[in-house]
Amino acid sequence: MQFNISNALEKTKRININRAMVYVVFLIVLAIFAVWLGGTFFSPSNLLNISRQAATTAIMAVGMVFVIGLGQIDLSIGSVVALSAMIIALIMRVIDNIPIALIAGLLLGALAGTLNGLALTKLKIPSFLATLGIASIIRGIAMWTTGTKAVPVTNDFYNFLFGAGSIGPIPVLLFWMLAALILGSFALSNMAYGKQVLACGGNYMAAQYSGVKTQKVTMLVFIFMGMISALCGALYTGRMQTARFSYGTGVEMDVIAAVVLGGTRMSGGNGSVVGAIIGALLINMINNGLIIGGFDTAQQTSMKGIIIVLAVALGNIGKGKRTA
Repeated sequence: MQFNISNALEKTKRININRAMVYVVFLIVLAIFAVWLGGTFFSPSNLLNISRQAATTAIMAVGMVFVIGLGQIDLSIGSVVALSAMIIALIMRVIDNIPIALIAGLLLGALAGTLNGLALTKLKIPSFLATLGIASIIRGIAMWTTGTKAVPVTNDFYNFLFGAGSIGPIPVLLFWMLAALILGSFALSNMAYGKQVLACGGNYMAAQYSGVKTQKVTMLVFIFMGMISALCGALYTGRMQTARFSYGTGVEMDVIAAVVLGGTRMSGGNGSVVGAIIGALLINMINNGLIIGGFDTAQQTSMKGIIIVLAVALGNIGKGKRTA
């Protein structure tokens, strides 16, 4: 019994170290930028700009915590962002009705998530391949919808509510991010659904034998991820006051890096919503600092790749994994 207790304590310690790593890295990066860039980086306007840029990444990272906590991956989120943005903007242009446009976008996201879930649970296609293929289909439809042309949104209230507005000095996007943080944390920690997701990610067969409806849990995770991505499509559109088929390109990299940096293991079984939010802020803070420091787009892209490699390495260290 003593042996089992020791193992449990050691496992808990490793998970806690893994989750704390993002805060350590966050403080280190802040210190580096403080010395390197000084007041330019820490001006209130720039800090608010970082948080505004990080908001959609952070919101999608909340959904991705559940996907990766399940032991799966979703590479279709950027394409869902693009197509939902186009659909919402087209509906706003034709009938200028915010509820109908938003519902249509969310239903599109739910459909994409359903296709991902069915490919995984019924066709037994690995989530990496299933979501990659569906991402290509959805991105192609987004391009075809308007012939790659942008669709402007002229409804001022929509633009204010979904990204361009501010309440005092605080961008509206921060309130969306805060709502995602609260709802995501509650669902993961306090609802049976969250515990079932992590149980499936920790040991899928054991969860199944214990009575968890594993296929239903998997379907719901991907449906919610699709709807969250569609919501972010609305936020992209509102912030930029237009919709483009290119929205969300490459966002998967940022979202996955944020989640894993935040302490969620790629193998599943655990998750940290707060850590994912901090991870998203960290990645956007690095991007912002590199821009101010004069780095070009290619160098920023390389840095994102380095972040993902480090994120996976930190996740393995936190779990105590070793590779041959």
